[in-house]
Amino acid sequence: MHQNDFKYWIALKSIEGVGNIGFKNLLDALGTPRNVFDASFHTLTVVPGIGRKTAAHIRDFNDWHTIEKELEHIKKNDAQIITYQDPLYPQRLLNIYDFPVFLYVKGSLKEDDINIAVVGSRLASTYGKFSTERLCRELVLKGITVVSGLARGIDSAAHRGALTGGGRTIAVLGCGLDIVYPSENEKLFEEIVSHGAVITEFPYGTPPNAPNFPARNRIISGVSLGVVVVEANEKSGSLITARLALEQGREVFAVPGTIDSAGSRGTHKLIKQGAKLIENVYDILDEILPQVEKTGTAPISKGSTGVVPHFSDSHKKEKEEAKVSNVLTDKENTVFKALSSQATDVDSVITATGLKTPDVLNILLTLELRGIIKQLPGKKYIVTE
Repeated sequence: MHQNDFKYWIALKSIEGVGNIGFKNLLDALGTPRNVFDASFHTLTVVPGIGRKTAAHIRDFNDWHTIEKELEHIKKNDAQIITYQDPLYPQRLLNIYDFPVFLYVKGSLKEDDINIAVVGSRLASTYGKFSTERLCRELVLKGITVVSGLARGIDSAAHRGALTGGGRTIAVLGCGLDIVYPSENEKLFEEIVSHGAVITEFPYGTPPNAPNFPARNRIISGVSLGVVVVEANEKSGSLITARLALEQGREVFAVPGTIDSAGSRGTHKLIKQGAKLIENVYDILDEILPQVEKTGTAPISKGSTGVVPHFSDSHKKEKEEAKVSNVLTDKENTVFKALSSQATDVDSVITATGLKTPDVLNILLTLELRGIIKQLPGKKYIVTE
């Protein structure tokens, strides 16, 4: 999309009464934001959700100077706008009712990110922060991208754990990209930009006001396959994220704590209400297996017998490998062929396939969850027999 087109996106979103739903209705009816500004008053009023008052606001809009300043901020800060029509826009986010029509992004979003959100108390205990960092480190080693909100406590620990594990992480803000909140996370903010992305639906200059955070939380859960809550009191904002996750059809997980800790009351309440209790990373991976499997590939259950049986006859083994290859994508097949019944480490797989590290990690996770390969201690892999 040409840079000049973005000004119409920003301008239309800024108009009182439009909102995300109205914006999409206008585009469904008129094609592009520019066409909306060129439309007649009558044409605008017949669009669902756009009444006479909002139509008048659109026709009267003339604050293009502010919009140009916004575009300058984006360019100066090496950020970008990703609209909901862009392939890089998180596809799961499109499934929520009022998804943002565009996101401000600093860093990089990837089409193949497998996102899990990890959130919790700002007043986290040592146990909570330690558990979060360890869990997130293990998640990224499995090819998962960790999503959180850059807040103090559990959120910060989640991002740090992902970075320590050498993986990707996404921070969702309740303010503009030019504001680091809390301010002590400035260095963490920059590290996330270099190893993932910082995203927000709020324009530059938007302060971190309280009403912004429930809106921010719907994006955290919306881009993710599931939400893990680590430490939360009974009135924690993390419980709002968990509720939103349930409404959006996402999985909800909770890490148990000590019975005498106020920070455990919210997570224990979630467990009583049906959230899955988390003891290790596999408790999460087992639950998201059905969503990780690619559309159009035959499902292969984790741990099922007879997926890749052992053959003493090499010809029969080649035939069985060919059967497995038939249900894999080209990249998955490349990774599969780099493995054997002998333990192979990740670095060797990356070297043998020539694929990028995040791609290899994602594919290894998918193959492992589908029972085609097995991980051994030391992050080595073998073909399942």
